Amino acid sequence: MPEGLVVVDKPQGWTSHDVVGRLRRLCGIKKVGHAGTLDPMATGVLVVGVGRGTKLLTYLVGADKTYEAVIRLGQGTVTEDAEGEVTAVAAPESVDALTEEQIMQAVGGLLGEIQQVPSAVSAIKVDGKRSYARVRAGENVQLAARTVTVSRFDVHSMTPLDLADGTHVVDLSVTVDVSSGTYVRALARDLGDALGVHGHLTVLRRTRVGSLDLTHAADLDELKQIIAGGATVPVTSPDTAARAMFPSRELTSQETTDLGHGKRIAATGSAELTAAFAPDGGVVALLEDRGNPGERTAKPVLVLRGQ
Repeated sequence: MPEGLVVVDKPQGWTSHDVVGRLRRLCGIKKVGHAGTLDPMATGVLVVGVGRGTKLLTYLVGADKTYEAVIRLGQGTVTEDAEGEVTAVAAPESVDALTEEQIMQAVGGLLGEIQQVPSAVSAIKVDGKRSYARVRAGENVQLAARTVTVSRFDVHSMTPLDLADGTHVVDLSVTVDVSSGTYVRALARDLGDALGVHGHLTVLRRTRVGSLDLTHAADLDELKQIIAGGATVPVTSPDTAARAMFPSRELTSQETTDLGHGKRIAATGSAELTAAFAPDGGVVALLEDRGNPGERTAKPVLVLRGQ
């Protein structure tokens, strides 16, 4: 059976769970999971773990991500994206008066480390119940702000549009690099609010998760054709994935044995998680330095190959 990571270019209209279900059937294995949910409206990079590769998913969820999106200024929706009912429309003259300078100034206010209130229709749990479920039940949900980082917010184009119902809007084509936990639709909402005209997402495509991007991705039809041709689903092995995702450390035979038994070894000297590789090139564990200065050792936080 294949084991490792599969980078899927998720199609629009599919849930992340739908993709996992399809991969279970294609791979013929139940142990399949994903790293970081994509909304049904969104497309792009969904990292799926198969077999032993599922152990790496926890460490991918926290990776920085890149998105390409279209933000519509002039309308707000209940879901802050195109799938929700329109709840607010700006006055035409307010939208028409927007200038490039005003938009870029508001974009600048959303760069760097910011406090962001997550979308009320997110999967965050409130008293044990998903926030989106509470909203659908008619509740007014107020989530607490959290610290996120927007390291890039590029605006590629600004397109004024008159919709069929006469609403005036401006569509912004953007690319953002964000930390884990950032809601791009909340960026659209907050940008619209900062400009006084409301805002929501009409397009969202994830192009990167950590070091994995669309160049590594295959769509579901391609994977189906591969299976139909008698081959197995192509995966990035845990060994290759770990080298791409983390700093690496080469182990001695004794260190390999010790880590396989969950023992600590000499510190890596890195502040980041480090992938430790056996002399044969296989990944053994992910390491984290622990302890007081001068007494630090490397503790395995995830053992991928035992003895």
